[in-house]
Amino acid sequence: MSRLIIISNRLPFSIDHNGDQITVRQSSGGLVSAIKSFFENDSKQSGLNDKLWMGVADFPQSDWDAVADEVEKLDFNVVPLFMDATVYKDYYNGFSNSVIWPLFHYFPSLVDYKTEYFEAYVEANREFAKKILPHIRPDDTIWIHDYHLMLLPEMIREEFPDISIGFFLHIPFPSYEIFRLMPRDWKSSILKGILGSDLVGFHTHDYAQHFLKSVKMILGVDSYFHSLQYQNRLVKADLFPIGIDIKKFQQATLEPETIASYNEVKKNFENKKIIFSVDRLDYSKGLMDRLVAFDYFLDKNPEWQDKLVFILNVVPSRDEIDAYNQRKREIEEKIGTINGKYSSISWQPIIYRYNHLPFNELLALYQASDVALITPLRDGMNLVAKEYVASCTDQQGVLILSELAGAASELNEALLVMPTDIIDVSNAILRALTMPPEEQRERLLMMQKRLAEYDVIKWVSDFLDQLANVKQQQQKQKTKLVDDKVLAQIHLHYQVAKNRCLLLDYDGTLVPFARKPEEAAPSPDLKKLLRELSSDPANNVVIISGRDEATLDRWLGDLPVSMVAEHGTTVKIKNEPWQQPASIPNQWKEEIRPILQMFVTRCAGSTIEEKNNTIAWHYRNTHPDLGFTRSRELINTLTELLQNTMLQVIDGNKVVEVRMSGFDKGVIALKMVNDFAPEFILCIGDDTTDEDMFKALSERAYNIKVSNAPTAAQYMVFNQKKVLELLQRLMVPFPVRKFAGSNA
Repeated sequence: MSRLIIISNRLPFSIDHNGDQITVRQSSGGLVSAIKSFFENDSKQSGLNDKLWMGVADFPQSDWDAVADEVEKLDFNVVPLFMDATVYKDYYNGFSNSVIWPLFHYFPSLVDYKTEYFEAYVEANREFAKKILPHIRPDDTIWIHDYHLMLLPEMIREEFPDISIGFFLHIPFPSYEIFRLMPRDWKSSILKGILGSDLVGFHTHDYAQHFLKSVKMILGVDSYFHSLQYQNRLVKADLFPIGIDIKKFQQATLEPETIASYNEVKKNFENKKIIFSVDRLDYSKGLMDRLVAFDYFLDKNPEWQDKLVFILNVVPSRDEIDAYNQRKREIEEKIGTINGKYSSISWQPIIYRYNHLPFNELLALYQASDVALITPLRDGMNLVAKEYVASCTDQQGVLILSELAGAASELNEALLVMPTDIIDVSNAILRALTMPPEEQRERLLMMQKRLAEYDVIKWVSDFLDQLANVKQQQQKQKTKLVDDKVLAQIHLHYQVAKNRCLLLDYDGTLVPFARKPEEAAPSPDLKKLLRELSSDPANNVVIISGRDEATLDRWLGDLPVSMVAEHGTTVKIKNEPWQQPASIPNQWKEEIRPILQMFVTRCAGSTIEEKNNTIAWHYRNTHPDLGFTRSRELINTLTELLQNTMLQVIDGNKVVEVRMSGFDKGVIALKMVNDFAPEFILCIGDDTTDEDMFKALSERAYNIKVSNAPTAAQYMVFNQKKVLELLQRLMVPFPVRKFAGSNA
């Protein structure tokens, strides 16, 4: 029976004490409600029949023993983790909320980089792994949530290599310039931990891109359209903006408790416009900036004094942390200053409350408000904004929303503001208060429609569907990998064939890419391997490269191999001199060289490589983003320039090359195969230029691509080392030993 295992810091229930009586109350939070609704509606389509939830117990073992039977009656099977109090404090209050929370919310000055915090974080994640591992079955789907558990996916993956793991980050993932501020080992461990997942979910496109760039810059792993290859496994990072149960909110507005609270609010503030804010006590919520902007509004718009009221509800959060208590005092002092400045005998501009709002009372305030003022300095999503929109069932009301909240990417019809710009916020307040009812209706209807189309249930099913899809892609990829079975097939064909042709690219295939092209000389081991292969009279070994003939001669000229230089413009058959198939003019280089030189100037680290019949611009040693951007510019420039000419532009692996048309690896490979007439053909390459070979020999050869990118080749290996291993194995008598790439 397939199960969904949810792992988060918190359990899906709480334990309440009323005197000597202990009761269990299932949480009504978004994730709990979403998972419950998913299993009530859509779980059968996913093949998931049961659910298990693991989290930290915020209660003693004795309480658990007392209520375990009651917990079994809830909607979730539960695995509580009882963690050492000191470890938990340093893991939760320390690393999670004193390092990750401020850094990921763009408050680097508030980060407390203590080694003991990270050590506790590692230990806590390891405790999660130890606790859950005995409960895992091979066909389970594991869904890990949030910044507390970023190391856990990798820890589980180590024990269950093929298990389906999803990870969702509910807070922002910061830009690389912010993320890189962490100590080297910390940030590397976090990225590797997250990449233990098959699917990584974020609220917005920006967060996903920030993550992928950090992976690229810190781990050196490139991505392709939200996907990357990590440790021989496909991983996808994508956006899944969490929704709300819009029907729940709209139906709850009709409940008697909500209506009674609504009527009371309207009665208390009769003939006044109501601005409403509700937020946790946290520096990321921008409460002080909001108050400053409201103060500015009242000062610049005195005609609105006595005509509105700002209801500000602050929800208690992390009361045990001194900094939060200090922030509470500062907010209350500012509220006191504003009220003292503008209040009259009959009017007070700000109504302040510091408490948890009952659900029906919250809905009543949403409905009664003319304006919702939601201006966090940074927020992963901000469901309050969505809840407000859903609750405006009469389509009256205006949402003012920070453009730095994740929800801003979906709620475009809100008045989007920069929360630190008091003039911008003040102007938005004025516009909201004076917005015509029809415009309010139009904006709200569009946002409500969007929320209904992608509600919280859709969010769950979308994530799990995508996770299943990634696992399917991984399986398809495995079928293309050179595993033991494929190697045995190739080996057998190689052994029985009396005439063979091995077409081998050089850079990225036989040798790893070097910082400078001239540094990629063959190792003694590689030359020994090529000599052994080419010494077999049945073998025709062809090094088919983009390198120039002088370089190939210098590095490999003493070997009994055939060589192809510059993608086929010159050819050297074994023991014969170099030949050029046709006369190739080179005057065109004079026009191309200055263009490439200009891009060298504009992109530090890039270089020009000039060969006999080609010229190339290399950007392997540039800043990754800048190099790629400049390469696109160069390709566009050259393509436009070279229209209706005999020249072609090649977009290679960190290189842009210009050469004469009609010469490529496919043309020369096909000619050589026809000349040799082999019974066995092996073709291996890693780059765009090698695709010509794969296409030309698609029906005749074993084509192998050294890459995870889409390819015309039948098979793939993930790195250059696997190529050398494969070639070595071909010469080993039967039986074939286990190929190291078989479990990739």
